[in-house]
Parts: sequence; C-alpha cells; structure tokens
Amino acid sequence: MTRQVASTTALVLGFLVVLMLGGRLIRYFGIAAEGGLDISLLFVIIGYNLPYFLELILPLSFFIGLMLVFGRLYVDQEMAVINGSGLSRGRLARLMTPLILVLFVFEAGLSVVAKPWGVGASEAVWQRQALSSAFDLIRPREFISSGNYHLYVGSLSDDRKQLQDVVLIQNKGDDSEAARADAAGGDTEAVSAAAMDDNLPRALTTAIDDAPSIRKDIITLAKRAEQVEGSETGQAQLDLFQGRRYEVAANSLKYNQVSFDRYRITLNEAPKEVVTEDNIETQTIGPLWRAASRGESARDDTAVTAAQAELGYRLALPWLMIIAPMLAVPLAQVRPRQGRWLRLFPSILLFVSCALGIISLKNAVAKGSVSFWAYAWLVLGFMLLALYLNWGSRIQHRVRFRGAKGQTKQVGGTL
Repeated sequence: MTRQVASTTALVLGFLVVLMLGGRLIRYFGIAAEGGLDISLLFVIIGYNLPYFLELILPLSFFIGLMLVFGRLYVDQEMAVINGSGLSRGRLARLMTPLILVLFVFEAGLSVVAKPWGVGASEAVWQRQALSSAFDLIRPREFISSGNYHLYVGSLSDDRKQLQDVVLIQNKGDDSEAARADAAGGDTEAVSAAAMDDNLPRALTTAIDDAPSIRKDIITLAKRAEQVEGSETGQAQLDLFQGRRYEVAANSLKYNQVSFDRYRITLNEAPKEVVTEDNIETQTIGPLWRAASRGESARDDTAVTAAQAELGYRLALPWLMIIAPMLAVPLAQVRPRQGRWLRLFPSILLFVSCALGIISLKNAVAKGSVSFWAYAWLVLGFMLLALYLNWGSRIQHRVRFRGAKGQTKQVGGTL
C-alpha cells in the first residue's frame, strides 16, 4: 500500500508540476525573446521557484494518489476481501503512518525553509538581470532608471563596465542613514539653513533646523564608476570613485554632504533586517516569528499583521498532509456498479476548498479582518469533518441497532 501510494503520488506530482510550470516557462521565454532575461538564467529561475509550487501541489498530489489507490481497492473488490480478513479501512490507512509523517516533515521543510530561500534567490536573480539590462541601455548624456535609482553618465567604455562623469539619484521613502565610504578619511559636513544664509529670518531657520524627519533624496556625483563582478552577497553592486554624496530635501534648506575616494552601493537591495510587506515572503522563520509577536524587527502594525498571516500560512500548510488521508479514506469508498471517477472530482473539490481556505485566510489576516487563530480553527474544522465522514455512518448504525433492539425487547415483554 505504501509503495503504491508513493508511486502514484510521484506520478501525479510530476504531471501537475509540468502543467503548472508550463505557463510560467512560456512567459519567461517571451521575456527572454524580448531581451529582458538571459536565456542561461531561465532554468535557474524555474528551479528557485519550484519550492513555491511544490508546497501547494504536493498535498493535492498525495490526496489524489490516496483516492486512486483506495478507489481501485473498492472497484476490484479487494477492500471487501481485506475487511473480511478482519482488517478495517482505518487500520489499513494507519499502516501508512511512516509515509504520512515523512511527507508532513517534507511539506514543513518546503513551507518554512525552502520557499523563502527560493523566493529570495529568484528576486536576487531578477535584480541582477534588471541591472544588466539597464547597463545595456546606457547612453551617454542621458538618464536611465532602475528601481529607485536614476543614472546619468557622461561617457562609457566599449565593454560598458567603466562609466565616466556619473550622476546617481536615489529616491528615499524615509530618512537615510549616514553615508559609509570605503576609503578612510571621508569628509562629512552638515549644512544648516542658518549657515547658508544669515539674512534669513531667525524664526524660519529655527523651524527648518528643528523640523522632524523629512523625506530626503540622495544625489551622488563621481568622476568614474564600475560594476562589481562576482559579488559575495549575490546583489548587484557599483563602485563609485572620487566624488561627493548629498542628502537633500525639496522642502528643507538643511542637507548633508560626504566626500569619498571610493564608495560602494548596492542597487535594489531590500532591507533584510526590517520586516515589511514587500519582503515578507523572503523572511526566515526567526525574524518572521519576532515580527509576528510585535518584536523590534517589524516596521509598523501593517508589517505585524502581514508577518502573522505569513507565519500562520506556513504553519498551516503541513497539516494538509494529515487531512488528506483522513478525507481520502472515507471519500474513496465506491458502491457496487459505481465508478471511482465519479467520487474523485467532488472529493478533489472538497480538499481544494481546504487549501483555498488557508490561502484566503492569508489575505484576511494580513488585512486585520480575522484573527491569527483562524488558521487553527479552519484546520480543526476540516479534521472534525473528516472524523464525521469516517465514524458518522458507524455511529448512526449503532444508534439505530440499539433502538431497534430496545423496541424488540419491549414488544417481546408485552407479548
């Protein structure tokens, strides 16, 4: 039984993976044909996205495999022989406990470890590809944009890796940190409104200097720049030489400036130390747990609810491997002269509704509409439904039997 269920699950899993990845592969081929993706990175991205698909496809494949194997036992009358030998269908399902536990652990590994790693690696590949595409589009004395960066170069080398007279503008959504130059002896200077113009009214300069955090943009000027090859962090990096860096705001006369000999920047790098809605899927279980418990790693309340939704989603998915055999054993029962395919499709819809419920709860919890514990109630509800399907008819039969036996005794006593 274990061998048949495992082999059938593997066949169904392979079919569903090819079916699901086919559309994504065609879309990637279209992007590569337009020059937006290097063809050598095509299957690398597919490999990184594979855990993302497996975490949802594996439980469904296991359920379909159970339905096919148990349904065949009923159609071929093998289940009747097994039951006549004193082995119930419940005990037959419990014999597959080692396989169920292995799949449960594997699904937990996919959801907790493999998928965040794959999503993060895939995003890093896309960022490097976006930077490479942007470098291919560089034209002298023209601005190009890549994410939050806007780049202007006066001239460039033939291999498009050496840039001259560089102007780099970065749009910041919050207060930027102090600049860190790689070369020692950087000259940092903060210029206030009062120092710029002594003729300004004192009340105005005081209000500007004492203003709360203001959104600032970063303007970096450098004589030359070059792209960093073989970065250890896996991110796209750029080295700037002999320049100055300014932090300015359109509604403030106060700015910061830094001079540097060599300054390295990382383009389009998402902050990993702070949990936000944008990088929630790439977080490991540790930072995600601290953010969900309103720790310091969460940026705001929205990030807290998003972390709770993602954490509950990851912890709820492995329980589908337990719900699958609990539902498949009673639903696979086929009556005489009834085909097993007639029971397969409604059963698949019932199991898929459980998975869709977990996915919909992810959006609801992230918006704050329902509590984090809704995941536990959903899993518990489907387990209770599976127990009713397994034991409901047997309990009803015993109740009717005892009722009929009591009525027989009553009639016999009257006679």
